[in-house]
Amino acid sequence: MAETAKDWLRAQAAAEGFDAFAVTAARAPRRAGNGLRSFLAAGHHGTMAWMEAQADRRGDPARLWPEARSIVMLGLNYGPRHDPMTRLDWKSIGTISVYALGDDYHDIVKQKLKNIAGGFQRAFGHDVKVFVDTAPVMEKPLAQTAGIGWQGKHTNLVSREYGSWLFLGSIFTTAELAPDTPASDHCGRCRACLDICPTQAFTGPGKLDARRCISYLTIEHKGHIAREFRAAMGNRIYGCDDCLAVCPWNKFAKAAREQRLRARAALEAPALAGLARLDDAAFRALFRKSPVKRIGRDRFVRNVAIAMGNSGDGALVAPAADLLDDPSELVRAMAVWALRRLMDPQSFNALKERREPREDDAGVRREWGAGA
Repeated sequence: MAETAKDWLRAQAAAEGFDAFAVTAARAPRRAGNGLRSFLAAGHHGTMAWMEAQADRRGDPARLWPEARSIVMLGLNYGPRHDPMTRLDWKSIGTISVYALGDDYHDIVKQKLKNIAGGFQRAFGHDVKVFVDTAPVMEKPLAQTAGIGWQGKHTNLVSREYGSWLFLGSIFTTAELAPDTPASDHCGRCRACLDICPTQAFTGPGKLDARRCISYLTIEHKGHIAREFRAAMGNRIYGCDDCLAVCPWNKFAKAAREQRLRARAALEAPALAGLARLDDAAFRALFRKSPVKRIGRDRFVRNVAIAMGNSGDGALVAPAADLLDDPSELVRAMAVWALRRLMDPQSFNALKERREPREDDAGVRREWGAGA
């Protein structure tokens, strides 16, 4: 019965378009809880307080759902059709992380999981729960324990078949399913992902200080981004793929089959000048069904302003100057920073003389008064 149930699940996962399937027992992955506690104790989670609040449940599936006996781990390939590193050289366009170029994977994966889990419950009578990223589940250690791949030195899952490009989802069930063989580490001496990081966010293999990570800074961080990180951000306006894209195992990667995960044409190489002009309504329209929408227009345009400052493109002076009157203090401050980098000192000082009397918030005043 158990094998029949597992075979049924495997077949349904394939029918739903999942690229990877494996099973593990519903218990804490080896050493995963210790790693999480060390990460939190060092403060490397930054302002992501939700990680600390749910730490005990995150580290052990039995705390999340004591009745669970097995966990079905599923992977959905989202491999890009091009090397995302090439876009970093196009300084006047914005680069968005591969995972966010299509529709929101949370919605896509969760619906697929619900379809499988619902059918399984009806067919076999076992209780089920599905999770995709937002719940306190350590998907990557569980996926390694199940055998889908291993956690690379960049802390993300690496697969022999799909490289670093797998979305993960899980089905917890009260059914006793035969577990698969855990995956072994195949990174060897390679440290390409550690060395490529623009902000040196890795403190060692498998150890990430999220407070320095461009993905954290552009997505999770709500306030002013520290000056020490801005130049390193380049034209990355939502997330960063460097450590994923440089992985040698990507030579086996394949482009995503799921059409909704493929890059929208409007987001593959969007001009910074156009993005800087987005108001809230236009932002919501452009990023409808996209994970980008959750950070809000102001944080997004903050990132765009920093990218304009890094572009070296004099044609972006005008759209950056328009942002000096933006309703958001966060955006206005980064517009000042961008203009300081785009304009010659004489022109910038002349602009400063005209604008300085305005009573701006602290962040804007700080940028006007900052050095080069």
